Amino acid sequence: MRIVSLLPAATDIVVELGRLPDLVGRTHECDWPAGVASVPVVTASGVDSSLASREISTAVGGAHRGSSLYTVDSERLAALAPDLVLTQDLCEVCAVSYTQVAAAVRMLDAGPRVLSLEPRTLEEVLDSLRVVGAALGAEDVAADRIGSLRHRLDVVRHRVAGAPRPRVVALEWLDPLWPAGHWVPEQIEAAGGQALLAGRGEHTAPVTWDAVRQASPDVLLLLPCGLPPERALAELEVLAGLPGWHELPAVRNSAVWVLDDPAYFNRPGPRVVRGIEVLAHVLHGVDPAEPVTATEARRVTS
Repeated sequence: MRIVSLLPAATDIVVELGRLPDLVGRTHECDWPAGVASVPVVTASGVDSSLASREISTAVGGAHRGSSLYTVDSERLAALAPDLVLTQDLCEVCAVSYTQVAAAVRMLDAGPRVLSLEPRTLEEVLDSLRVVGAALGAEDVAADRIGSLRHRLDVVRHRVAGAPRPRVVALEWLDPLWPAGHWVPEQIEAAGGQALLAGRGEHTAPVTWDAVRQASPDVLLLLPCGLPPERALAELEVLAGLPGWHELPAVRNSAVWVLDDPAYFNRPGPRVVRGIEVLAHVLHGVDPAEPVTATEARRVTS
């Protein structure tokens, strides 16, 4: 089967199911594992990712709207002749929209199946493996991988059971301040924390700095949506310059962390389970079988 993935999380799922050799097209943001680098790219972004967070936010909310943030190379897509196109209809700022994909597919001579993945919760993220597995005729492989992921989740939950649950604010954007929603609050809870400012499955909105101060988090997680950890570190001064920054319990206790958002938090794929293992290490010092690296979680001070 010839697969085109227009969603990085879907690429992760295809890889998890052992079907990387069937992947014939991907997005410009699909960067895991290293083997995907040889797969043709069929999308591009209309926003310069080197801009500061406030500038990106302005671009997204101003001249650019929804699917106009991304373009699909319809000619290349047609040349790839996919049997299955994986996309999403959850967030038009995070990936190519279903509407745009559907329009591109209508131009093809042979209509491939278009499968939209829209998980909002941790359970729905895991179920996406079953859905894609069914589409690929790999139901048994999907069931095995889901079982393995659930086992890892059970291990984490067992190791943090009974421990004090620190109050956690996770920010998926720094300017403006935007709390991480959807499955991230569940990741925090599974790792033994108490998620603040966002609930399970919630599609969040920007919050004020006063709201963060009033939440008084014990731990502050910085995971700007789709940006590498280096970007969060570079923009830390945006937060550190706000009134009352040094009075936050998380800052006083050196419990501000920059996490690898694109790998483990922003993408609703199988690697969110690794994100939970990383969080258990951050919140409770739990060491998973595969040690947590400085790229995955870095404590910062200011």
